[in-house]
Amino acid sequence: MARYDAVLFDVDGTLIHSSPGILATMEYTFRQMGIDPAGVDLTRYLGPPLRRSFGEHFSDEAMVEKMVDIYRTRYAEDGCHRCQVFDGVRPMLEQLRRAGIRLYTATSKPTVVVTPILEEQGLAQYFDFIGGASEDKSVDTKTAVMRLVLARPELQGARVLMVGDRSDDMKGAADCGVPAAAVMYGYGSEQELAPFAPVLMAKDCQQLADYILND
Repeated sequence: MARYDAVLFDVDGTLIHSSPGILATMEYTFRQMGIDPAGVDLTRYLGPPLRRSFGEHFSDEAMVEKMVDIYRTRYAEDGCHRCQVFDGVRPMLEQLRRAGIRLYTATSKPTVVVTPILEEQGLAQYFDFIGGASEDKSVDTKTAVMRLVLARPELQGARVLMVGDRSDDMKGAADCGVPAAAVMYGYGSEQELAPFAPVLMAKDCQQLADYILND
């Protein structure tokens, strides 16, 4: 018997190795804003919402929105195509689907951005619902995205697991009162994730699938 009825997956660093496109787009965006990216630890921005990341450099909301616009335009042109699926993800999703587990995404990427990426990478077909952020501020944190997905009628009373690779994923799960599993092949570190006491720190996709399916 499976431990869970449904699983919410983060995308960047959990399903897809997207850092090359994200980092290249970040570099371009900072240069366009007159900031030398060499002096910025861009890897810190693999996962968190854009507005929060850019807000570390500009207090003016208009400047932050300008950065978001530059980033999204460039990412749509180039960065979104520099992705590849992590080893083991497709077999894992297929295994979970065969077992009757409902699958969802819960990503800080806007839904309109992440959906074409999942389609291009051949992953969209596995998901019951692709949950992502809004382009405006109305749904702009991992917690807000998770709440949006968890509000779906078929998930009421369901046993749900959140899976991610960064502290935002773990915090979002805690805020929503659901357990979280961490994947250690992504962009987060054990030092970052361990304080949230995830139910599993999976070394690979097979270990994660085994945990979900075997109570």
